[in-house]
Amino acid sequence: MRRNKYNKYNNRKTEVNGYVFDSKGEARRYSELVLLEASGAITGLCCQPRYTLQEGFMCRGKRIRAITYIADFSYIDTDRGCFVVEDVKSIATLTTVFAVKRKLFLRLYGEKIDFRIVEAYNV
Repeated sequence: MRRNKYNKYNNRKTEVNGYVFDSKGEARRYSELVLLEASGAITGLCCQPRYTLQEGFMCRGKRIRAITYIADFSYIDTDRGCFVVEDVKSIATLTTVFAVKRKLFLRLYGEKIDFRIVEAYNV
């Protein structure tokens, strides 16, 4: 019998519609967004969109990699007419690294994109 593996935050990978999500909360939110898209409340649902927060560069002959942020979902909220980026988080996954990346994201994209943190439900 194959057992599902847990990651460092004790989340269980979950598959929905051929997509594998890092947690049950993220999978549940995807299912909600699919229903919202079917009803016309949102359009252009995208999973795992990647945003560059700082370009890579050279320093003393060494290549410094770019800093990127991978959100959970992005879509257009047709009711409000805005582009939305969402990240599903629980208390355990609100790390200092996430806090820094969130601030960088808001500085670069905050005027154009509505950034939302969706609380993961206890499963």
